[in-house]
Amino acid sequence: MKIGYARVSTKDQTVDLQLDALKQAGCERIYQEVASGAKTARPELDRLLVDIRTGDTIVIWKLDRLGRSLKHLVELVGKLAERKIGLLSLNDPVDTTNAQGRLVFNLFASLAEFERELIQERTLAGLSAARARGRVGGRPKGLSAPAESTAMAAETLYREGRLSVSAIGKKLHISKGTLYRYLRSRGVEIGKQKKNLLTDTLQTTAMNGSPITKTATVSLLFSIENNSKFVRGKKRAQTNIEQYSLAIYDNKQLAPGKYELRIPYENEHELNETMHQLLSDIHREADLCNCNVDANAWEDGTERRW
Repeated sequence: MKIGYARVSTKDQTVDLQLDALKQAGCERIYQEVASGAKTARPELDRLLVDIRTGDTIVIWKLDRLGRSLKHLVELVGKLAERKIGLLSLNDPVDTTNAQGRLVFNLFASLAEFERELIQERTLAGLSAARARGRVGGRPKGLSAPAESTAMAAETLYREGRLSVSAIGKKLHISKGTLYRYLRSRGVEIGKQKKNLLTDTLQTTAMNGSPITKTATVSLLFSIENNSKFVRGKKRAQTNIEQYSLAIYDNKQLAPGKYELRIPYENEHELNETMHQLLSDIHREADLCNCNVDANAWEDGTERRW
């Protein structure tokens, strides 16, 4: 069975020429989509690779319609060959269903391997030449002078505890991730300062006779997934959420991704604000690690949900 795949890079382009050629080639089904050649995500191509069966043949207008690069194309055709699926390009001398087409494609694969080895040799030669001149690669150690000044200011503001992490970042014009990096470079233990400040505030409130602060027992459940198969930020996101977002509250892990929190508050509005800020921080930490997160929370024994 012949199955066609057509792709254009922008909505301004049309697939009509490709569709006519694929139909004339005898394709019984055709998958088509609009996606840039440099993009990894191609939903219709993914659907095609799932639906196609052993003995089928993928038909394309040209090789550049299928692969993002020569390396990607070689890997893809290799996987198709393992599944005994052919590839036919209407405008290239490639038809892996016969010996001649496989020979041509193997030449492409050899050229790709030669290109990779040549790049590797040039890189190693360049590194050796740089070392001979006393140059060592890699990121410079420590912070620059301007960054060190910003880190000192960040430490001062963070230890005072008057501003939230987000507010400090806005005041210093740095991201939350950069703020945490600066604090770690200054030896500041993240989370402990806020937790101590919270405890001192509660004790002072009780001594001054102010309204007694209530404590909500909140169950938090979240799951994290990498937003692409080419990134590995899931574990880091989990660690950052535990260290930076949950550490300022009394918390206990009940199961992977499930926690029990004790949140102090004076009124329902304050509790809602605290929980919305916490969930926002969780999403931000996941986003910084190129991950998606699904999080929800509820107060035990009540109908409050966030």
